[in-house]
Amino acid sequence: MFSGSMVAIVTPFDGQGKFAEETYRQLIEFQIENGTDVIVPCGTTGESATLDFDEHEYVIKVCIEQVNKRIPVVAGTGANNTAEAIHLSKNAKTMGADGLLLVCPYYNKPSQEGIYQHYKRLAEEVALPQVLYNVPGRTGVNMTADTTARLAEFANIVAIKEASGDLTQVGQILAKAGDKIDVISGDDFLTFPMMACGAKGVISVSANAIPARVKTMVAAVASGDFQTARRLHLELLEFHTAMFIESNPVPVKTTLALMGKLEAQVRLPLVNMGDATLAKLKTVLKKYALV
Repeated sequence: MFSGSMVAIVTPFDGQGKFAEETYRQLIEFQIENGTDVIVPCGTTGESATLDFDEHEYVIKVCIEQVNKRIPVVAGTGANNTAEAIHLSKNAKTMGADGLLLVCPYYNKPSQEGIYQHYKRLAEEVALPQVLYNVPGRTGVNMTADTTARLAEFANIVAIKEASGDLTQVGQILAKAGDKIDVISGDDFLTFPMMACGAKGVISVSANAIPARVKTMVAAVASGDFQTARRLHLELLEFHTAMFIESNPVPVKTTLALMGKLEAQVRLPLVNMGDATLAKLKTVLKKYALV
């Protein structure tokens, strides 16, 4: 249902730390003009953890308005409180979201049964296509392939964004439930190998800055042109790695600022890049002719 090059879009802030709405609208246009297939607001890269309830919902609303049905919008509405996730998800549905991105409950460290019951409740309560999001490096807990396969039985759980970094687990999901749930890469540097195994695309950090290049690589894999896809994957690997030389989304926001697309503002506890890593980032960006 959701496939191709999908961007986990940043949330821009102005010099006072407020949501920069007009800049956000321009970033969305940049994505659509460069062939991005799906916009994903308010994920990890969108700094959802530092948005209050009203801001979170307003950012989603602005995204849906600006996209205006040209491509799907999959709204990040996950939380570590199931009731809160249901509330955010229902409101996103009312606003016109095409789907939901639901992060595995973080910090609580629930059991696999707890994870299952969390997503089961969301599937039963909110009638929208849902994308599970497994990112143990952020949440502190890994959702196993067996749990994902159990959840694949729900008709409106259509995909999982896999960011465990575990290609064996990705293969297990595809082997157990690949006919019932799509797998989407959550790590730019693993998109090519994951798609070679059967994943349907990527929810990308890098696409914020290089949407056309990410789209070209993803489209090459999808069309079966593995030679071109492999070449592009290897060419982009240094860029993908650079997006994580400090905590996401600090490097990608800094990149966009150097490209003149936003102000390099993040909210505490995130801070702007240190001088040493900034120098390394600029060196990489020059290689890709972005600065």
